[in-house]
This record gives sequence, structure tokens and C-alpha cells, in this order.
Amino acid sequence: MATDRRDRRSTDDHGHDVIDPLYVGIVTVSTSRAAADDPDDPGGDTIQECFEAEGHEVRERVLVRDDYSSIRTAVRSLVARRDIDVVLTTGGTGVTADDVSPEATSSLFERDLPGFGELFRSLSWEEVGTRAMASRATAGIAVDTPVFCLPGSTGACETACEELIVPEAPHLVGLATRHQQDTTDQSLSAYQSE
Repeated sequence: MATDRRDRRSTDDHGHDVIDPLYVGIVTVSTSRAAADDPDDPGGDTIQECFEAEGHEVRERVLVRDDYSSIRTAVRSLVARRDIDVVLTTGGTGVTADDVSPEATSSLFERDLPGFGELFRSLSWEEVGTRAMASRATAGIAVDTPVFCLPGSTGACETACEELIVPEAPHLVGLATRHQQDTTDQSLSAYQSE
């Protein structure tokens, strides 16, 4: 399988840039699982299954505790990698004091994707009613990499991935990286050295 994005870049039926297949990084946020080194990860498993069902490849899975610095460090490490096209976090998007995934990930965003959260909560409304308002799912672009911050439930991960992310991610990655076609990796190198 080609690693270089240039080898995976093409256009879809509408002439839009796409990267296919995608290489995916998943960060599971769970203090209890991290403390117990628990391999059980239903949210991460659901994300992986959704992407792999469409021919994409999960390149890295990371488990971290509900901690701003741990989450930010894990996501930052993944978006800096040339072999990761899209990053998803699962867990830590609620309203408890330790739910800090949206803050930790969005601190890395160069551009927000507010439409993702809006659409996700709209779909969630159909499934869980008014509880959808408690979700702080968010998305943005960090180092030319789409990052999606999802709740930890398998239902939420499945809805987000099947209905929104997997269908659109090849195009989002194509758009976010289009300027790289004729440039060097200077911006990435500068980011990694921060």
C-alpha cells in the first residue's frame, strides 16, 4: 500500500481532491482503562471497524487518561506524522470536570470544522433526544490533518463515522493537503520542533 499521499491522491466523480485509502490514528480517552491497562476499547474498535469496512487502514491506536496534557500530546504526536491522514479521539466529550477532550484537541486546531459538531448533534437528536445537547463533539484541522473528537459510546462513534466522517474524510484530507503537492515539508518540520 502506498504511504506517500501523492500516490493516494486522485479526484472523485465531481472532480474534488481525495486521498484514498486513508491512514487513521485513534486516541481513546479513558482514565479507568488507562490505569488498568485495559485492552477493551469498544469506541476505538467501532471507529476502526467503520474505517476498515471502507478500505482504509488504522495505523496507530493510543490509550490515554482523561487529562488535558495527555490528550493534547497524543493528538499532536499523531498529526505530526506523515503516515497519518486523519485522527479521531473517543471519550471525554461530556460535561463532567474531567471531560477535556474538546479543549485539548481544539487547542491544536488551525481551522475549526463547526459543521461536524452541528451535524453530529442533529443526528444524535434523532437517536437520544435532548441528551444530544450534552455532547461537545468537535472537529478541526491541525497540521493539515482533520481531527474529530467523539464521545466514547459505540453508538455515537458508529453514527459519527458511518454518517459523517468516513464518507467525507477522503475529501477533507484532499482539501487540507492540496497545497502540499508542490511544497516541501518545512511547515511540518517546524511544527515537530516546537
